[in-house]
Amino acid sequence: MTLNIGVIGTGMIGQDHIRRCHFALSGAQIVAVNDINPEQARKVVQDLGIEAEVYVSGHELIDAANVDAILVTSWGPSHEEFVLSAIRAGKPVFCEKPLAVTAQGCKNIVEAEMNHGKRLVQVGFMRPYDQGYRALKAVIDQGRIGEPLMLHCAHRNPTVADTYTTEMAIVDTLIHEINALAWLLDDQYVSAQVIYPRKSSQALAHLKDPQIVLLETAKGVRIDVEVFVNCQYGYDIQCEVVGEKGIARLPEPSSVQTRSGARLSTDILMDWKERFIEAYDVELQAFINSVAGGSVQGPSAWDGYTAAVTADACIAAQRSGLIEPIKLPQRPAFYG
Repeated sequence: MTLNIGVIGTGMIGQDHIRRCHFALSGAQIVAVNDINPEQARKVVQDLGIEAEVYVSGHELIDAANVDAILVTSWGPSHEEFVLSAIRAGKPVFCEKPLAVTAQGCKNIVEAEMNHGKRLVQVGFMRPYDQGYRALKAVIDQGRIGEPLMLHCAHRNPTVADTYTTEMAIVDTLIHEINALAWLLDDQYVSAQVIYPRKSSQALAHLKDPQIVLLETAKGVRIDVEVFVNCQYGYDIQCEVVGEKGIARLPEPSSVQTRSGARLSTDILMDWKERFIEAYDVELQAFINSVAGGSVQGPSAWDGYTAAVTADACIAAQRSGLIEPIKLPQRPAFYG
């Protein structure tokens, strides 16, 4: 059976997911789209050569009889509204991060889904679908380096737009580490602190960059994450796990090593989309497969909620300079 998908939001990531689901993956097709700008939605459908109905209202798209599942890739503040609407309609929904722009909004979705009685929501955290992160997790889970003690991580971008703010280093950038590291360790966070090294001369006046986020987990693991979004040299994701019996590092992306001009070199990616393009494919194929199998899997609404609570604590730590507590309730049995 082919899964009929409706997409709300036809910006960059929405267009990419439309192309991916309709042409690159199996078991699904795009039958409906919506955007705050209907003309853009029509142009996207036309340019991709897809026969999909363009809806003026996202809610009408959700309620359409021929739409089996929803992708929410619209403006972040609209996510909560559309995910809740999908839950009311009883339809599976894949929502790009953030699940909602506030922790309370995420909690509203968690409560609605639990009241529905069945998982319908998958959040667009793609790193658990990255081949390198999966290999790193396998090393940890197999006990090959003993119990993890410390993690040293970095999230570096060559540059960011003028509109990027200090808080976005948490809610747009670090949020991926917040999700991925908790998943790697099968643990949750209990405190956060943010410290600022010497500011880069490449950073805009309003932006504190780089910054170092220090996290502590319930099991006592200490994590440091360097967020440096004007590093100039490339898009670089690093993760080193220090265990009791050894060290494991996230593999580098595949790249041809060259010997030329008296230099041994390996190219470094500049674009985040290239770094995780395969993970996006695996992530959405997993969503399609899980819906076909009758039960949505992958990063859950609960994961979206805990990431939001953790991000809020990190932003409080940015402002206070103190160690801020992260108070997370026990994971409901509903989310296993």
